Amino acid sequence: MILVIGATGLLGSEIVRLLRATGHAVRALARTTSNPARLEALRRTGAEIVYGDMKERSSLRTAFQGIDAIVTTASSTLSRQVGDSIQTVDLDGYFNVIDCAKESGVGRFVYTSIPQETKYESPLTRAKAQVAKYLKNSGVEYTVLAANFFMEIWLSPALGFDPQNARATIYGTGEQPVGFVSYKDVAEIAVQSLGVKGLENGTILVAGPENVAPLDVVKIFERSTGRRFTIEHVPEEMLLEKRSRATDPLEETFAALMLDYANGYAMDMKKTLSMFPIQLTTVAEYAGTTIAMESPA
Repeated sequence: MILVIGATGLLGSEIVRLLRATGHAVRALARTTSNPARLEALRRTGAEIVYGDMKERSSLRTAFQGIDAIVTTASSTLSRQVGDSIQTVDLDGYFNVIDCAKESGVGRFVYTSIPQETKYESPLTRAKAQVAKYLKNSGVEYTVLAANFFMEIWLSPALGFDPQNARATIYGTGEQPVGFVSYKDVAEIAVQSLGVKGLENGTILVAGPENVAPLDVVKIFERSTGRRFTIEHVPEEMLLEKRSRATDPLEETFAALMLDYANGYAMDMKKTLSMFPIQLTTVAEYAGTTIAMESPA
């Protein structure tokens, strides 16, 4: 039985789907306040749903009974409920989960994280580093996935990249390459990592097949849409000021992430692909899929 924490999220739900498609028994941790439609989607895969909250360690006991492995994707950064924060979920909540994994004798712990050597520190990067250290010292066999910027988030209208209206917000000059990755590829590697030997107690880099500068991403979308994009640059100076004036940890975190995006974050995937021979999604493929989904029927 594999426990997925963060199962109602974008990445977690895809991991549940892939695990069930390959015949694994899956238990999905959810909260009673989770989106009913997302819970129903999990049920349709055949996953067992158990209710609990990372913030309340006592509520996790049932979820960990009979668990062989765990895959975690939960974070407070994109989806949050009352009481959720980087402190309570991304740090303390994960400490609770790791403690329960140790007590329950879980055989493998896959922790989905972010690039480790970011230029700009933030509450999220500090929490991720502390959790990785806590996991390492726990004695539980683990694998950390250091995933690059998700295409589906950073190349979406939510962060100013709007293909439907041919507009793109670019952080910094847009000239520094980023290893944009699809969450679907992260999910595939997370699932495959459970069955690959030699990954114990290590970190796997997860990015796309190419490192692409944001301005070149715009050109790719322009070719896909046949439209010229209006580009709005957010200067690094403005992001630095936003970070220094941030009034809460989440605001500071996103300003720092935007600064790292502006400075570029390239990854070499040769080693990862030698272990996981999968076909990674290119930015051009993502653009084509996105445009097709947005086109009227």
